[in-house]
Amino acid sequence: MDNGHDLYLALQRLDLIKNSPENWWPNAYTFEVLIGAILTQNTQWTQVEVSLKNLQENHILSLEKLADVEIELLIECIRPSGFYKAKSKNIKMLSQNILSDFGDFDTFQLEVSREWLLSQRGIGPESADGILCFGCQRDVMVVDKYTQQLVSALGYEAESYEDLQSWCIRDFVSEHPHHDFALFHGMIVEYMKKYKKGKKIDIVLLKTLL
Repeated sequence: MDNGHDLYLALQRLDLIKNSPENWWPNAYTFEVLIGAILTQNTQWTQVEVSLKNLQENHILSLEKLADVEIELLIECIRPSGFYKAKSKNIKMLSQNILSDFGDFDTFQLEVSREWLLSQRGIGPESADGILCFGCQRDVMVVDKYTQQLVSALGYEAESYEDLQSWCIRDFVSEHPHHDFALFHGMIVEYMKKYKKGKKIDIVLLKTLL
């Protein structure tokens, strides 16, 4: 297994995301994805879901509401996701900056660049690519800790985020005109959740599927 295309084909045969939401991420291509991408940093998605529900129940899960929210209320809503003081400031500032620079979320989706996202406090490469892929429907491959662990188990040690991303898309773009990066990332996550036990990852199964 020498590239992302091989990995994609093996994962695809396992039908890992058949019960997932469309495009894998819940409520893909909505403003909620931006908030989820920040909340999920250094925490489990189950905790993010609690925080998102709190935001919904307090009627503040929107760009305009979060740009103007009382920081104390925001902190209480997202407390389950951890690092809530820093995340609350980052969420409010991001919302304000989107309104200031783009005017509304629809324009943001069409015009935002990776460089702009990386200039925002609290957003690194993984979060930026997650927002572009799942929030803005861009052809971007998101790589995370799960991706790094799986690719490493397959024998490739990436030197950087960009190096890992390059391995994943190698030979993939030419074989998949529509790319399907969102589904590729989703399959990696679901595989790791199902076949990673402690520090051990079942890669024998993957290799038998090629």
